[in-house]
Amino acid sequence: MFDGFGLEYLDRSDMPVLASWREHGLFRRVKATMPSVTNANNASICCGVLPEQHGITGNSYFDERTGREEYMETADLLLWPTLFQRAKKQGVKSALLSSKKKTTTLLLSGADLILSAETPAEDWVRRLGPAPDIYSREINYWLMAAVIDLLKNRRDLGCLYVHTTDYAMHTWPPEAKESKEHLARLDQLFGEAAAAAPDAAFLLTADHGMNHKTLCWDLEKACAQRGTPIRIAISVERDKYPKHHRGHGGVSWVYCNGSQNQDAVAKTLSGLKGVEAVLTRSEAARRYHLMGSRIGDLVVLGDRDTVFGDLESESEPLPPEYRSHGSLHEMDVPLIVYNTEARLSPEEFQYNWQLARWLYG
Repeated sequence: MFDGFGLEYLDRSDMPVLASWREHGLFRRVKATMPSVTNANNASICCGVLPEQHGITGNSYFDERTGREEYMETADLLLWPTLFQRAKKQGVKSALLSSKKKTTTLLLSGADLILSAETPAEDWVRRLGPAPDIYSREINYWLMAAVIDLLKNRRDLGCLYVHTTDYAMHTWPPEAKESKEHLARLDQLFGEAAAAAPDAAFLLTADHGMNHKTLCWDLEKACAQRGTPIRIAISVERDKYPKHHRGHGGVSWVYCNGSQNQDAVAKTLSGLKGVEAVLTRSEAARRYHLMGSRIGDLVVLGDRDTVFGDLESESEPLPPEYRSHGSLHEMDVPLIVYNTEARLSPEEFQYNWQLARWLYG
């Protein structure tokens, strides 16, 4: 799961290994799960179903029972069997490896080996050296070194799920030298992984793309200043990695103070610059296959240039280097299946969550 690897990065980078996998395997340009944030998509890809079934609707959610905003990254919130649990039923051992710790606490059920490059166990540090900082390109290289080590030395593992970090995509556009260097190095490591296990099939997709954003709204402040106060607004992009995006994302869950205020709040939100759509809970759940009990009374979608989050004022212009995701405009991602004996039709793959659903059925 190549975090942040939108089609624009694939199209504008020199990646000969992936080019070979595309030529000799199956390649599709597909759509991500909405909202286009990591946890919702990671869960969809790992479980092979949509959020209406697995229950992970974003990186954060509002627990209406406790009245608290919570991170959506614990296994008890995941309501569908993982790829690892399916593999275990077939007698296959599996491993979950991620640059980000949050993935290992969300998707761990059924995995026989778990590694977070963000917080590696001491035996991994002795084997590979200290892991780089989570806010770096290099942590992805360390992660892939661990993958190659397992492919060479743990032949009892039949399935590896690997999740990189999108720090580089948040930091550099596709045309930047630093981005091209990052992708070239990862491409080289993909080749080393394939050489380490020539009998292995490789499945690759992404959770979202990335765009520069110019404007952020604090919807709580904006509604209050327009006479339509709300209970809370939550950016679905909010997670524990604020250096990536400051918690700002292209979708917000809005909880109203009462049903009688919902129409007035929706009118206020619709009038804000950069708001592309305001949907009711039922409309959003139906349109994007979301679990209605884990989204807001209203769902606010930003346009290509607009995100939502917590600010000191009601809105803020964003600097030229700011990049984020979450909206409908970061949903175009690649899907590659290489070196499998299974007979797969390209038409079977329209979305990223379909990447591995055919495995261990």
